[in-house]
Amino acid sequence: MKSGYIVFLAVFALLVSPIYGQNKVDKLGPLRTSKKIVSVFNLSDKPDYAIQIIALKYPAGEPGFFNNVEEAREFDCADGFMRYTVGSYPNKKAAQNELVYYRDLGYTQAFIVNTSKYILKGGKSVSSGINFKPDPNKTYTIQLSAFRFPVYLSHFKGLEEKNIMEFYLDDKIYRYTIGKYKYEEAVAELGQIKAKGFKNAYVRELDSYLPYQIE
Repeated sequence: MKSGYIVFLAVFALLVSPIYGQNKVDKLGPLRTSKKIVSVFNLSDKPDYAIQIIALKYPAGEPGFFNNVEEAREFDCADGFMRYTVGSYPNKKAAQNELVYYRDLGYTQAFIVNTSKYILKGGKSVSSGINFKPDPNKTYTIQLSAFRFPVYLSHFKGLEEKNIMEFYLDDKIYRYTIGKYKYEEAVAELGQIKAKGFKNAYVRELDSYLPYQIE
């Protein structure tokens, strides 16, 4: 009798496990990539040299477009071109040392640029906190990064994956944030996030993102 009951429990567990498993399905699973194509919205206020590998009239359609490149930055420029760059160098000479390498990879038209001179769509944007006034009635989060294609959450090393939120906005960019805070709390936490290697992380309002959350 006891053994029969144990068998019943085992069969029941097998039957219901798919139901509970459905809650853990990764909706972005087939789309995720190890290639990190970072969408840039704020330019550096200091010279930032890079190697432009290509400029397109439309965003790249899939990660495989970037042969032999695992990470690149995407700039949506005012002249209607999406510019893609690799590397970040303090001066032109440092970038020059890598230019031949990328040309040999097949990016024969690659050249050195100072990305701080780009003009982004909507006007040149340089990150600053000037004149910003936080709203005590709103919830804030820390944006870690934004990508053209969804990445694996394991990319965010040192952070709890369960605390990372994903959003897919109308501009078809995937944004990744962590935490829900009052503004002062978010600012205090930001320093710790940056110390873990996410140097471009920043505080932003969460409420406007919530309708676009992927759960």
